[in-house]
Amino acid sequence: MDLGIAGRTALVCASTSGLGLATASALAHEGATVVVTGRSEERVRDAASGLPGAVGIAVDLVEAGGAEQLYAATVEQVGEPDILVLNGPGPAPGSARDVDADGVRTAIATLVAPHQVLLERALPTMIHRGWGRVLSISSSGVQAPIPGLALSNLGRAALAGYLKTLATEVAASGVTVNSLLPGRIATARAEQVDTAAAERSGRSREEVEAEVRGTIPVGRYGDPAEFGAAAAFLCSAPAGYITGTVLRCDGGMLPIL
Repeated sequence: MDLGIAGRTALVCASTSGLGLATASALAHEGATVVVTGRSEERVRDAASGLPGAVGIAVDLVEAGGAEQLYAATVEQVGEPDILVLNGPGPAPGSARDVDADGVRTAIATLVAPHQVLLERALPTMIHRGWGRVLSISSSGVQAPIPGLALSNLGRAALAGYLKTLATEVAASGVTVNSLLPGRIATARAEQVDTAAAERSGRSREEVEAEVRGTIPVGRYGDPAEFGAAAAFLCSAPAGYITGTVLRCDGGMLPIL
């Protein structure tokens, strides 16, 4: 299938590793000009050099003015993006009872505020052109909150609600807005979550991973490339009638419709 994004420009946040890099790679190999981003100049440079036609911009989105800086640099280097992929690391694991006001502010500052700024910048041009794709790399915690990830559940659910509202407002302008929820994909973040669960329960990480695999109908963790392929499709021309949707890429793990 021709995804129809050759020659398009894509800004992929937090794309030096994990699901962000997998998404950037899938888009780049479909012919899009991809902006790879992250906090480390070295990691950004290394990730961008491994993708065809990609450019790298090192910015910390969470810092004051970070989102504005990233967007301005993107426009300067590749022009206004046709595709905006929202992504970022989640807050540290923790229980809901341990959440305090500072934690709530951190969750919003990390998972909502910088993405809202990027959307504010990108949407006018997308709407003017009559074509745009916004995709949030989120978490299955949006639909089934994950134990031990209270702040991540809070922030990601807030962003998902905002994006669903936004999707209805821009749909007639040719701009789609969707969220893609990973289950257990074999990334460093999954390893961090499994390690934290092991420490809480007094078991080894290997025991935790085996238990998790037992809850996944396909019997394994997902390959990041599988997630990237799903993300690229949602950013494609043929996906123009899919918007306001939350899609799971979880191997059937969540026992919900």
